[in-house]
Amino acid sequence: MSAFSEAALEKKLSELSNSQQSVQTLSLWLIHHRKHSKTIVGVWFNELKKAQVSRKLTFLYLANDVIQNSKRKGPEFTQDFAPVIVDAFKHVSREGEEGCKKQLGRVLSIWQERAVYENNLLDQLSQVLHGEKKAKKRSYEAIQLDDEDFASQSSPAEAPQTAELIRALQELENAASGDSALRQRISSLPAEVQDASLLHRITDKESGDRLSRLVEEACMLLADYSGRLAAEIDDRRQLTRTLTLFLHSQKDSLAQNEQKLEEYKRKLARVTQVRKELRSRLNNLPGGLYNPSN
Repeated sequence: MSAFSEAALEKKLSELSNSQQSVQTLSLWLIHHRKHSKTIVGVWFNELKKAQVSRKLTFLYLANDVIQNSKRKGPEFTQDFAPVIVDAFKHVSREGEEGCKKQLGRVLSIWQERAVYENNLLDQLSQVLHGEKKAKKRSYEAIQLDDEDFASQSSPAEAPQTAELIRALQELENAASGDSALRQRISSLPAEVQDASLLHRITDKESGDRLSRLVEEACMLLADYSGRLAAEIDDRRQLTRTLTLFLHSQKDSLAQNEQKLEEYKRKLARVTQVRKELRSRLNNLPGGLYNPSN
């Protein structure tokens, strides 16, 4: 990927379009350069305020994509967006196109259900969109709906697109649980970094410094892997809900198509009967036998 600079970021943001491909491509570039997350968020916020009215919501879509997809790598973006995200919501809600509050509400709902931020921040975002009326963040149990729950909903959630489902499945192909190389590194950690009772073996500063480096490396390794596993668990929970929605949409489509099939079978039977009776009538008219090729 191209090198990072503020100028390069400003140019990419100026070229950002509302297409899913454009948002995802820039999101991947930003996540790749996550060590510059503070600078990225600062430039993003400044460019958001300068963006044309029709493009402001797209900046929030970009932030959403970065925040959610970067958590596998680390918490940098989630933390660095936090101080400005409320002001960003206010700005887009006030200065963006008419109707953008509904789209912001969809983003907020996802963040609430996935606990992307603490309740306090989520409540602030809710107040931006709904005034003093706070939208309560549902617990995981509340949103872990089974098949019967979905079937009984008066306003079922929008069925996921096939492309969205494929993308979610593809992302899990590289999930943390499948990283055998990293698991091997963890299993190869020396016993000294995992058992405090062995610290008595440290008898000189050199060996102590060496073990200290190993412990720090082990902490970073395990923290990173634990974070990736937690993100994977969240992704798999979301995929379970998405698959349930997809299954119900397919069942609904199947039922509708079966009804249509029966309807068209009946129409075919009626048309076939008309054709049969028409041929019989034509055969009885003066002029000879009916020839369907005429």
